[in-house]
Amino acid sequence: MKDRLGRNITYLRLSVTELCNLRCRYCMPEEGVCKKKHEDMLREDEMIQAVETAATLGIKKVRITGGEPLVKKNILSICRRVAAVDGIDEVCMTTNGILLPALAKPLREAGVQRINISLDTLDEKKYADMTRKGELQQALRGLEAALEAGFEKVKINTVLIGGFNDDEIPALAELTRKYPIDVRFIELMPMYDGGEFGPEAFLSNDIVLERLPQLVPVARDGGVAKLYRFPDAKGNVGLISPISAHFCQKCNRLRLTADGKLKPCLHSSEEYPIKGKTKEEMLEQMGRAILEKPECHGALSYGQPSGAKRNMNQIGG
Repeated sequence: MKDRLGRNITYLRLSVTELCNLRCRYCMPEEGVCKKKHEDMLREDEMIQAVETAATLGIKKVRITGGEPLVKKNILSICRRVAAVDGIDEVCMTTNGILLPALAKPLREAGVQRINISLDTLDEKKYADMTRKGELQQALRGLEAALEAGFEKVKINTVLIGGFNDDEIPALAELTRKYPIDVRFIELMPMYDGGEFGPEAFLSNDIVLERLPQLVPVARDGGVAKLYRFPDAKGNVGLISPISAHFCQKCNRLRLTADGKLKPCLHSSEEYPIKGKTKEEMLEQMGRAILEKPECHGALSYGQPSGAKRNMNQIGG
């Protein structure tokens, strides 16, 4: 499944819900999201049909996202069925980790191989402020549960925000010495509504290398992050730079929102509906979405926000 630029599309990000048990300031409004009607959202069977269709076109990897995917009551069934689809070699998940203490082991047994945990600070007060309702210790217990469950890879995703957590770069990176995990710093993306952050919040990932001169580069693992490592660490430090050094030319992904819209680019308003369609109609829509995949998402900055027309929780983090 190649697009018109020759990029081989092998990765589907499947959002199973727009809802979340946190209210992170760069992702969701304080009051949460307006709940859509049940019939307007993809049913489990439709999700599986979409994954089956994508697999026939060459999709090999599925990442399950949200919102927060673990608030979905049937999440274990979804994971189990996705993992069983012929042609799908890798099933991953991105979560805030709050519900992992109870669900990490069942997720692993359901076929999830890798897990990413969103964690932007190691300060309890700042964590509560940024998430508006979360408890840091619960997220850390989720990390411990993920490691105990035996996932093939556990990663921390940290959104780098000037004036909030840039002073914690060394402490967050030190987690790679304590645990066999990767900690990945992600540049803050200006989503379409602008959020509540000023220009000072948007930092280049170059600051990580400035603060941590002892890091040495290591080979990439096939993902979008540039990888570095402390000489004595158990895991890597990754830099994901969609603003200062976008990776559009290597983008191999397609996104499916919880309300059934295919998005060939995170920052484009172009969407292709598949809800209520037959497998043949889904196949046609996926083909169209891939052929219309833009070359690049264009400039992103504080003054030039995303053209996605959705918040991140409505797309799939």
